[in-house]
Amino acid sequence: MTTTVAPTAAAPAPSGKNAGRGGRPRAAKLVRMLPLSPAIGLMVVFLAGPIIYCLYAAFTNMALTGTGANEVQFVGLDNFRKAFSSGAFTNAIWLTLVFTLISAIIGQNTLGLGLALLMRRSTKVVRNFVGTAVIGAWVLPEVVAAYLLSAFFNEEGTLNVMLHAVGLPGQDWLYAAPIIAVSLANIWRGTAFSMLVYSAALSEVPKEIEESAEMDGATGLRRLLFVTLPMISRAIMTNLMLITLQTLSVFGLIFAMTRGGPGTKSQTLPLYMYEQAFSFSQIGYGTAIALVMLAIGAVFSLIYLRGLNSEAA
Repeated sequence: MTTTVAPTAAAPAPSGKNAGRGGRPRAAKLVRMLPLSPAIGLMVVFLAGPIIYCLYAAFTNMALTGTGANEVQFVGLDNFRKAFSSGAFTNAIWLTLVFTLISAIIGQNTLGLGLALLMRRSTKVVRNFVGTAVIGAWVLPEVVAAYLLSAFFNEEGTLNVMLHAVGLPGQDWLYAAPIIAVSLANIWRGTAFSMLVYSAALSEVPKEIEESAEMDGATGLRRLLFVTLPMISRAIMTNLMLITLQTLSVFGLIFAMTRGGPGTKSQTLPLYMYEQAFSFSQIGYGTAIALVMLAIGAVFSLIYLRGLNSEAA
């Protein structure tokens, strides 16, 4: 018996709309990039250019005065060896980590979350008062904030007046505990950012879920720990990353309050870098310290990004 095979229907020809999609000329893509070319050019000039120059300077003896000013020479890793063998540099790293831990990871993050929770449950009058007070500290210029906090913490300042009023002894906090004083100052000034981030995140938490947990017998603390916080975990990691990177680079507030003193008791890495680069004119060495700061920030960023990726998974 003869079997007849039906001819296979020919595939339809691609329409004119899709015909050139796969083989669109590269020139057309370049034309679409033209509006972005000014922005790309500015980024190359003002971002990539300085970074490349800093990478070059960190491996040289570049200086404002002396031999390094007249003849720049490549010194390899000498600047980094000098840094890691210096007690002042090690002290600056330690104080930077303490300052970041107290003022950002513990202070701003925790206080910002607490204020956001408070404003979520409070009346409109309380929300307006707290929001105005906290955001007002945030929008103050850094130098003005530093002056106000210096007046608060110094020997004849407001803090000691309040302590004396309740019979407690006072002291010059900028001299006795300078890193604590500047950490509290940074908390006062920067908490508003965390409060706004958490207020936005909490507004997205469905109230039905919290009400269901309450009906199941979960107390306020248990609802916070096992319902609310897990639902805003991505906002927590994002906020921690942003405020940590911002705090690592704080310069003006500390410089205006203590100038890194007394001695080096509040000299964080940005102040140490500034001293070496501009007070002692060692541009190459100061730039190497800046690269170490960049590496520390990158380590923190990777930790937080890993946390964000695990939450997304």
